[in-house]
Amino acid sequence: VPDVFFIKYFSIFLQVMNLNFSEDTITAVATPMGTGAIAIVRISGVDSIAIADEIFVGKKKLSECETHTIHYGKIYDSTGDIIDDVLVSIFISPNSFTGENCVEISSHGNPLITKKIIEVLLEKGVRNATPGEFTKRAFLNGKIDLAQAEAVAEVINSRTEVSLKGARNQLDGMLSKKVADFRTDLINTSSLIELELDFAEEEIEFVGYEKLQELILGVITEIDELLKSYNFGRVIRDGVNVALVGKPNVGKSSLLNYILKESRSIVSAIPGTTRDIIREEVSIDGILFKLFDTAGIRESEDLIEIEGVLRSREAIRDADFVILLSDVNDLFSEELYEELLEVTIREKIILVGNKIDLKKERDFSADCLISAKTGEGIEKLFELLKSKAIGNNVYTERSAIVTNSRHYQSLERTKSHLLTALESARSKMSGEFIAFDLRNAENSLSEIIGEVSSDDILNNIFASFCIGK
Repeated sequence: VPDVFFIKYFSIFLQVMNLNFSEDTITAVATPMGTGAIAIVRISGVDSIAIADEIFVGKKKLSECETHTIHYGKIYDSTGDIIDDVLVSIFISPNSFTGENCVEISSHGNPLITKKIIEVLLEKGVRNATPGEFTKRAFLNGKIDLAQAEAVAEVINSRTEVSLKGARNQLDGMLSKKVADFRTDLINTSSLIELELDFAEEEIEFVGYEKLQELILGVITEIDELLKSYNFGRVIRDGVNVALVGKPNVGKSSLLNYILKESRSIVSAIPGTTRDIIREEVSIDGILFKLFDTAGIRESEDLIEIEGVLRSREAIRDADFVILLSDVNDLFSEELYEELLEVTIREKIILVGNKIDLKKERDFSADCLISAKTGEGIEKLFELLKSKAIGNNVYTERSAIVTNSRHYQSLERTKSHLLTALESARSKMSGEFIAFDLRNAENSLSEIIGEVSSDDILNNIFASFCIGK
């Protein structure tokens, strides 16, 4: 059995080694498109410093300089004309982000200048980088694992402080360390089982069934904790979709305007003013909430309003939570509530009574009472939204949190294989069956950090990166 596994892993190793170890030197603009004070052109590859020397003139050649140093000089085009005054940073392999020789040219932030620099580099044999290729090379050269590589994109795209901390957590290797520890435990356990198979005739036992069950259960318990963190991780990464729903003229647009502190929605006493979905985002204590002000749901003969109501129902179906807003001076709309239950579940609906500043003597049962005009009760609504979004989860900056659906699915597969192995151990089946499932569990974990990854998976991940990263 060990020989079979060795052949399998050696073939996978060869496959990974040949994925994209290219000797090409690549380049791209690493700063955002548009005009700014400074722009950076990045170059990576074995010949990057030598090629930069061909177009850069400073006090001395870059190839003579030490790594992690910055040099002032001028960049010239192929005709000998000056393109720009620049600062050039050099990073000598393996001490760079990609693990290769790297050069970063900082020029004035005029797109014409960066365009000319890229053109002259292409003339020297450098090629344009593909999306995410710098980070991909960092992964292939062992500078970061796959989970950390994905975290680079999350750091760039984070829109709130909490999501940035979560991405930073993953980039620092919190999740990777957990996964690596799980893999080590499984590898050690499966190795002992496979060793027993080699000594089957001598009936030597390296790990008993009871101990085996204890080890597998321990890993399953920890994986369950990671799986539980996904809901919180998804919230901090993607935000929370909240649909504002109610009969016409109950104050949905007024509530949205108060939260945003601007007149984003038209407020009118005329029913049916909102004809389309108005989408806005707001950060509440670091959590991103995506608010959807929907058209009032009611029967209408107006074709435009009918379309607005249809879109409202779609927004409700896709929402994480639905704020059902009602006027505290009117009767609660049981009909609308029942209609909501046709497209969502009760746990997602938050009953909110509005216009308490105008409230007459009438009892009104709701999860929260507010005034969209004065702001009374809105802080309590925020706390309610936060509580529903993150539940009772308490995670620190040093906690391992799952924010990526790919990681979640790999952990689910890992748990499934471990449960099968656990059942085999309880039934005292032969070690081959248990070892097989443990190895499958290990493979699923390996997919998270990229110890075993197909070319298709890597291309899919890095294709979502911006060019220059």
